[in-house]
Amino acid sequence: MNIVVCAKQVPNSTQVKTNPQTGTIIREGVESVLNPDDANALEAALALKEASPGSTVTVVTMGPPQADDMLRECLAMGADDAVLLCDRRFAGSDTWATSNALAAGIRKLGQVDVVLAGRQATDGDTAQVGPQLAERLDVPQVTYVMACEPKDGKLLVKRQLEDGYELIEIGTPCLLTAVKELNEPRYMSVRGVYDAYDKDIRVWGLDDIGLAQDRVGLDASPTHVFRSFTPDPKGKGVILEGSPRDVAGALAADLRRRHLI
Repeated sequence: MNIVVCAKQVPNSTQVKTNPQTGTIIREGVESVLNPDDANALEAALALKEASPGSTVTVVTMGPPQADDMLRECLAMGADDAVLLCDRRFAGSDTWATSNALAAGIRKLGQVDVVLAGRQATDGDTAQVGPQLAERLDVPQVTYVMACEPKDGKLLVKRQLEDGYELIEIGTPCLLTAVKELNEPRYMSVRGVYDAYDKDIRVWGLDDIGLAQDRVGLDASPTHVFRSFTPDPKGKGVILEGSPRDVAGALAADLRRRHLI
């Protein structure tokens, strides 16, 4: 089984800043980490590999050169191979353009049985790339996966819902997006870290994946950030004290003053 994990290096969620002119995220000088949901996707891929001898796990990301560090972290966790899609012409890509690049990179890898990705990235929270990627690859998809196991040549997955879950049996090739409830990502091993820095990470640009310039980048992106801002902090709560009658009267008076009743 050939498994691909789409991962993303994201800014530390407490330090996100945006360029006021382009609306894109400023990544320079900001600590970057492996996107949490993608770590769950990688753990699921490694579990499938262990359950299916002879399987391989390849991690693919699109990002700047420093994403090499994140890919080596994935290798240290147990991935077999890694690919970095890196080209200045990718800069500013929205989810539509990003899925175009990732799909082209995955096709270049050859036959792929399962593509795993996190539900969403912390720097965008759109949850769009996974489903868009499945459409680009023309494979069935299951989103919000909270459990996954191989069964008779297929995959049995549990899909998270607001009020429960669905059990779905899906054949391969397919794409799954993971939620944090899926598993607990493993730590890097000492041997894994050593081996990770002894491996070569393939770096592919736009020309390497055979994609036209009008399919990627800021100018090719149909969506743009209109405004980014930090929400105003909520006001302090009010605690009403006294007897139930006094509290109810004070609450009713306050609601009337606010014209809510």
